[in-house]
Amino acid sequence: MTYHVMRTYAFDELSLGQQETVMRTVMETDIVGFAAVSGDNNPIHLNEDYAASTRFGQRIAHGMFTASLISAVIGTQMPGPGAIYLSQTLQFMAPVKIGDVVVVVVEVAEKVEKGRRVRLVCRCVVDGKSVLEGEAWVSVPAARGAGPIAKGA
Repeated sequence: MTYHVMRTYAFDELSLGQQETVMRTVMETDIVGFAAVSGDNNPIHLNEDYAASTRFGQRIAHGMFTASLISAVIGTQMPGPGAIYLSQTLQFMAPVKIGDVVVVVVEVAEKVEKGRRVRLVCRCVVDGKSVLEGEAWVSVPAARGAGPIAKGA
């Protein structure tokens, strides 16, 4: 994923409809690395011969790898450092393959003052088609610099 400098939005700086969009080309090294870190060595992700015999006809990325791209946007771009995940729903709609360019879109859908909670609608799109949809609830700092990074945690 190509990122700009990390940024943090405080609760009051977020507005309904505000979006952050980033793109990531899925590479062989991403899939192998994710398998190593997660322990998910399903051959649909790692073995070309096995994957060729499946309904997909080729290797596919782990669904949770694609979901992790949403986490990366939330943790580094919007709301950014200091945001704390409360929940995430995911609906996997289509496979992601090596070489696919995934467009990750995170949009502010609701703000709740109590607990400074924000509901984010999350989508991952390949070639104009949704491959993953869901929503996340996060707790957002009251002010910039109020998250754990500023406190040295």
